Amino acid sequence: MSLIAFAAGTVLMMQSAGAQLAKAEDARLEACAAKIETDPENAYEDGLAWSYEGNRPGARQCTALALIALGNYEGGADRLAALATAPDGGNMEQRAIYLSQAGQAWIMAGEPEVAVLSFSDALEMAPGTVELLLDRASAYMLVEEWDKALSDLDFALASSPGSGPAHQLRAEVYLNRKSYDLALRDVEAAMAADPKNIDTLLVRGRVREALRVAEQDGIPQ
Repeated sequence: MSLIAFAAGTVLMMQSAGAQLAKAEDARLEACAAKIETDPENAYEDGLAWSYEGNRPGARQCTALALIALGNYEGGADRLAALATAPDGGNMEQRAIYLSQAGQAWIMAGEPEVAVLSFSDALEMAPGTVELLLDRASAYMLVEEWDKALSDLDFALASSPGSGPAHQLRAEVYLNRKSYDLALRDVEAAMAADPKNIDTLLVRGRVREALRVAEQDGIPQ
């Protein structure tokens, strides 16, 4: 066998081994995520044991998510942010996922300003991703940055017309800006996408009440 043929065969074997490793890691991460739902403490222990076997990215993500489930939001978010910038953190899509999860943890920690930064970093890695735009808009709303939230939601709806979550969030923005007619229009669009969504029904009730009060007080819409 020539050296070239041998090298080609070696590369194919390495690629196959790498694919098998990635598949096994994905399966182990899924198992960790399932355990987090019911037993986060043991999931965290499993993640630590996995880390000792080679400190794979999946192991670090597992322990970070388990920490968040255990209420250590800041610790979990910091680990996810570190993973997003690690040399072995994966492709841009994977890194954006870590930052998105970190942003959610910061919201749970009551730190929406930090969440905005995390979602913004994620959007730099995955520009225009609708889910990330909705996440950042939600964080902007928590700090009452209504114009920035509206901008993200407009962009999300331009990319994904008819998105129920985007219309629901934009209705909230318009409600807080006292643009009640626009809020009602978005509520109706959100209802068309998901008629039984409880959160949308609640927003619709608040918008209708705001419209009733505005009409009673003679405030033009």
